[in-house]
Amino acid sequence: MSKTVLITGGAGGIGLETAKVFLEEGANVALVDISSEALEKAKQSLNNSSNVLTIQADVTEESDVKSYVEKTVETFGSIDVFFNNAAIAGPAIPIKDLEKKQFETIMDINVTGVFLGLKYVINQMEKQGYGSIINTASNAAYIGSAGMAGYIASKHAVAGITKTAALEVADSGIRVNAVAPAAIDTQMLSGIQQNVNPDDPEGAGEAIKQGIPLGRFGTPKDVAEIVLFLASDRTSFVTGSLYNVDGGMQAD
Repeated sequence: MSKTVLITGGAGGIGLETAKVFLEEGANVALVDISSEALEKAKQSLNNSSNVLTIQADVTEESDVKSYVEKTVETFGSIDVFFNNAAIAGPAIPIKDLEKKQFETIMDINVTGVFLGLKYVINQMEKQGYGSIINTASNAAYIGSAGMAGYIASKHAVAGITKTAALEVADSGIRVNAVAPAAIDTQMLSGIQQNVNPDDPEGAGEAIKQGIPLGRFGTPKDVAEIVLFLASDRTSFVTGSLYNVDGGMQAD
């Protein structure tokens, strides 16, 4: 695979594992993250490969998004695959107690960040005449969850913008899909467990696990392999879809 893959949230668990999977396939990878320190650690974990470009950027700032797209193209010549992945869970607070600023922060990163990434990457991919975009939704795109209004609303929005973008660019050789992970063993999941039960986060984790038909948490690689699949020519007739990576939770 001689493709260029752009990944936001690239220094986090799922983003970094996805980078590893694509590098194993021979791709060039551009990692975007808000933390320059986390990006440096990520690049070191990838053996400082010359196939890896790291870009510090805030996905909610339009100038940063425009810049990370331009830097990727300047370095590697194209963007074949875009994993639009950056997101936060936010605090577990009932709606009646949730501050407007807290809600706006979640929506800004999880929705505005996805929108801006789509805007600038689609413009680049239309010039190329091809491309595959994979947004990160969640099982939160299907359900409600007490105390998680911001996150739930944001992931419903990602599902909707995925379908809309897919229709808008279908005649441009660009496909747009989303992965919908649940209970993936990452720092975000640890944070959710802490939010749900600060006194017993491990107990909260066990309660979550009991609701997973496959009986275990997912791994970042479980998600990365689906991203790789959706980026490939094997899914050339797939667009506007949400792929569940949840151990059967949505089927239960």
